[in-house]
Amino acid sequence: MSKILGIDLGTTNSAMAVIEGGEPRVLENKEGNRTTPSMVAISKAGERLVGLLAKRQAVTNPANTLFSIKRLVGRKFTDPEIKRDREWLPYELKESANGGVEIKMSAQGGGEKWYRPEEISAMVLQKMKADAEEKLGEKIEEAVITVPAYFDDAQRKATQAA
Repeated sequence: MSKILGIDLGTTNSAMAVIEGGEPRVLENKEGNRTTPSMVAISKAGERLVGLLAKRQAVTNPANTLFSIKRLVGRKFTDPEIKRDREWLPYELKESANGGVEIKMSAQGGGEKWYRPEEISAMVLQKMKADAEEKLGEKIEEAVITVPAYFDDAQRKATQAA
């Protein structure tokens, strides 16, 4: 039976652990760190960067470096929290067809794409899963992902969708 991965999907950083011999063991990511920045970026060369690589280029590429995505998950574009967030986030947000939030990332050469917050969260989760599989040397087929107690049902479902 494969291990179940526990992921703390954080606003700023994320962490992962497994149970071994009845005890939790926090896993290091590919870079050797126990936490992974919850950031996604499109580099100037057009490649997707997740975690530390995204964080390292954030200063020179702020409009295409997405962070604090957890604040947007499961919220309507008209939510007062989103209105406040739009004032300080360096990336562009718009209202989706269903009233939610979409986030813009542009590749070099002008190709822009809009993502739902749960798609961005999924990119962080994919990296965490891949790093765990590499570290453990086995496939991960099940995971438990944390959500804050204050998350409403829409935010929980959006995290689950990610």
